[in-house]
Amino acid sequence: MSPRSTAAVYGTPTAVPIPEEHAKVPVNPYGHTKWMIEQVLAEYARAYPLQVAALRYFNAAGADPSGDLGEDHHPESHLVPLVLDAAMGRREAIQVFGDDYPTRDGTCVRDYVHVSDLASAHLRALEYLRAGGQSRAFNLGTGVGQSVLEVIRAAEAVTGRAVPVQRAARRDGDSAELVANVDAARRELGWVAERSSLETILADAWRFHAKRFAK
Repeated sequence: MSPRSTAAVYGTPTAVPIPEEHAKVPVNPYGHTKWMIEQVLAEYARAYPLQVAALRYFNAAGADPSGDLGEDHHPESHLVPLVLDAAMGRREAIQVFGDDYPTRDGTCVRDYVHVSDLASAHLRALEYLRAGGQSRAFNLGTGVGQSVLEVIRAAEAVTGRAVPVQRAARRDGDSAELVANVDAARRELGWVAERSSLETILADAWRFHAKRFAK
């Protein structure tokens, strides 16, 4: 599995961590549609008295710490719940799409950010706009990347269970490394990802998984 996010607007980056000013060259339809919407919003803001904060999530993950709210998509496509499914025995194995990328272990690297931190960023962005902030985009991440295999190993540590892995060929449109430069969000919004350690993300997601799916 190789995860995707709104950071797909950048395509294959030439600088990592990626600043908001980086060229937008999406390499898959997901990234193209995200970038199209940002451009439409920017044009609208120029034509009408409306300011816009475009929040570029890197990889949203985790669950509410209570374990009552979390991810349950049909079909599921996100790495963290798929890994936890494999740990729980709800799927035979987790597929790793590509292990020959130019990264530290050959698998894709992504910047995972907790959904609770993203909720906080939305409130900070609204406060920024109410205070007269100008239209702009903000990267939301941690500035630190984790590989697919690192997520799998961390999930094994958090759950105490083995996660079977199946190797597969690369998918079209997956970039090797997407990690956020989050300086603008820190400076303009006063926002920092406080709950986004990989261990916390996985522990919260596992709590939800156990409540919802354990038999």
